[in-house]
Amino acid sequence: MSLELFLLLAAALFSIGLFGALTQQSIVMLMMGLELMLGGVIVGAAAVWHYVAPAAADGQVLVVLAVTVMAVEMAVGFAVVTALFRAREVDMTDMAAELKE
Repeated sequence: MSLELFLLLAAALFSIGLFGALTQQSIVMLMMGLELMLGGVIVGAAAVWHYVAPAAADGQVLVVLAVTVMAVEMAVGFAVVTALFRAREVDMTDMAAELKE
């Protein structure tokens, strides 16, 4: 596969994630959109590193680290959303904005 196809896939993932993050009011759907955007960035970065320096393992290590951080971030985010829902039954972003008061 060529670099252009990987970058097209990355752009599609990022675009779908951006659309989801901007249009959804559910906190879980918003987090899913953000994860799709992050996935698109990771796919694009991995493709560029593979085509720029295929023998170097630096890019692969950085991609594995980014995916690990992404998984931990998603687990912590879901834990916060679950705690917020259990405490105050907040599941939409508009309701969560009122918690500042």
